[in-house]
Amino acid sequence: MTTPSITDYLRSHIRTVPDWPAPGVQFRDITPLLQDPRVFRVLIDTFVHRYMDKRLRPDVVAGLDARGFIIGSVLAYELGLGFVPIRKKGKLPYTTVQETYELEYGSATVELHADAVKPGDTVLLVDDLIATGGTMMAGKKLLEKLGARVIEGAAIVDLPELGGSMRLRSAGLPLFTLVNFNGH
Repeated sequence: MTTPSITDYLRSHIRTVPDWPAPGVQFRDITPLLQDPRVFRVLIDTFVHRYMDKRLRPDVVAGLDARGFIIGSVLAYELGLGFVPIRKKGKLPYTTVQETYELEYGSATVELHADAVKPGDTVLLVDDLIATGGTMMAGKKLLEKLGARVIEGAAIVDLPELGGSMRLRSAGLPLFTLVNFNGH
């Protein structure tokens, strides 16, 4: 019997929920990855091993609201780094910088504390999934407004057909994802 690849192992623990939140959408639910302690360990260790490499090691990890907080904060802890939350508008109590981005129907705004990073900091930007890339692009722009440099965007899932990963790479952001799903 062969051992499944990490990609196949993680993919087998991602639940697809048809027609949620809208008809025709195949929602990729990562909660089963988080519920099983062994699978969660494999997931986190895969990211940790990558970012222990001195060439990829950031100064800080930033996570996008909300599932990026789960992966990003645990990853930051394991790497011995600080964690910076990038929140939806109106959730942070201190002085913030903000970035608005377009959604399929309307727009959204994310915020970051004005003192979250220092000029010159290298940042790893983490989310659970890349779809259209709007949230990650907004996070990148926020961090750059404060003088930081985003060295890579990381996510568990990429939905390449929605164009987000291509858009982010075209904007100069290297990406690392673990599982690609065709279709959305």
